[in-house]
This record gives sequence, structure tokens and C-alpha cells, in this order.
Amino acid sequence: MKKIGFIDYYLDEFHANEYPEWIAEATGGAMKVVYAYGKVDKEKGVSNQEWCNRRGIKLLSSIEEVVRLSDYLIVLSPDNPEFHEELSKLPLQSGKPTYIDKTFAPDRAAAIRLFELAKQHETPLFSTSALRYADEYVKVAKEGIETISSWGPGRFENYSIHQIEPIVAMMGSRPQRVMSIGSAASSALLIDFGAGKQATINLFGDGCPFMMAVNYNTNQCQIIKPESDFFTLFIRHLVSFFESGKPAVPAVETIAVISIIEYGLQAAKNPAKWLNLPSVG
Repeated sequence: MKKIGFIDYYLDEFHANEYPEWIAEATGGAMKVVYAYGKVDKEKGVSNQEWCNRRGIKLLSSIEEVVRLSDYLIVLSPDNPEFHEELSKLPLQSGKPTYIDKTFAPDRAAAIRLFELAKQHETPLFSTSALRYADEYVKVAKEGIETISSWGPGRFENYSIHQIEPIVAMMGSRPQRVMSIGSAASSALLIDFGAGKQATINLFGDGCPFMMAVNYNTNQCQIIKPESDFFTLFIRHLVSFFESGKPAVPAVETIAVISIIEYGLQAAKNPAKWLNLPSVG
């Protein structure tokens, strides 16, 4: 059995709660989450020790211990990416396959530093939104896409990635500029990929489903609503990454996604004006 170690800001959160069972099921018990570390206890939630007790996972007192004892590493903190560099420093020096949960980094500069550290120590690394692997998105014909209009729930800061990552996977990793076109109550971003290719993302609140319209240069439109079990599909890719040591998502795409998020937040402060993105790769 291969041992997986969790490294988190606090362990009582949705991804940490679900991943152990999903990974064990996907591998028939060949991979299991055995060790965990949490920097702090959740203020209004279960303590890290109680979280581990309930799941039969051993709570360790340091990231060093988790890295030393584990075969594979998962850095979580999905809603606190500002801690990813701190939590990932030792894992990315270990040479052991490491997955860093969404959102990968708080800004483009941090994303580049994380990939450079991993490269320096020959540590396999990748990060993704689980939505990337929805069957409905994966099967979209990419050739000739001209415009995408995407909808989804949540706040821009931590949920826009679920719309942006599938868009980058479909349209490419070289976005040119962004413009905020939303309101205080409903964020929206226009992304220009150059050569007449554009995408919009709209965050309409918690009741809004993920969906998108994809228009081609043939003037044909495809409406897509992801209803497949994208978390299960993501876990399969995660397991494959651990087995092969080959990152499932190119670093250039992840950096492009984080750049769009960072500059999208800046654009919201000065709406209806283009903000140029730095080149990626």
C-alpha cells in the first residue's frame, strides 16, 4: 500500500473530508491517506486531532514528518492559497509526487516560484480544478472555438477557477488581457485570447449551475452543462499522476489560470477597462 500524506491549513474542510475515501475506492485500497498535518484548528469546526481520530489517520506534528513518511503528498488549503508556499516548501523539495489543491497560488509570481522550486528538486507537481475533468468539458471539440460564455456560482476569489480552468484548457494558455464587466453583486470577466477569441465568465451566486455556451467560427453553438461525476474523474487523474509521476496539467496552463484570477481581481477595481496580462511561457 502506498501512503499519502495530507498537509493543510486546517483539516476540517470539504476536500480533506472527501479525498481519503475517494482515493481508497479508486485504488481498491492500494493508496490510502495515512498521515496528516494541520497548521491550525478550524475556529468553528472539528479540531485536527478529532478529525484524524474519526478517520483513523495519524496526526503528525510537523510537515517534515509527513514528507518523510509518505510516498505521495497532497497540499490542501483549498480556500487559503496564501498558505500554499509555506505548506509546500518541503514537499516540493522532496522529489515525491505532490498535488497542490485549487486555487494553486494567490498570484502569478507565487505560482511561478512554486513550479521553479519543484523543477529545481525534480519534484513532480500539478494542480487543477476538478471541473477540468467533467466529461462534458473534456469532449468539447477545441478546433475553431471563437467565443465562450460561462456561468457558475460562488465568489470570484475562490470559485472563478472552476470556470477559468476549463476555458484555458479549451482556448489555450496565452490569454492577452482581461476586463471586468460585472457588478458588486455579480462578478463577471471578459478574457481576450487574441486572434478574435474571447471568453466571459459570470458568477451569479450559489443557486447558479455551472454551464457554458461555446461558439465556433462556423457560427455553430454548443450548450454544455457538466453533470458527470467530475470529482471521481479528477481522482482517477490524481491517482494516475501519483503512479506515473507525470503532471496531468502543464505548468503553463496553471500559471495562465492564476494570472487571469490575479488580474481579474485587479480589473474589478477599475471596471470596463482592459488590463493587459503578462506573457506566459
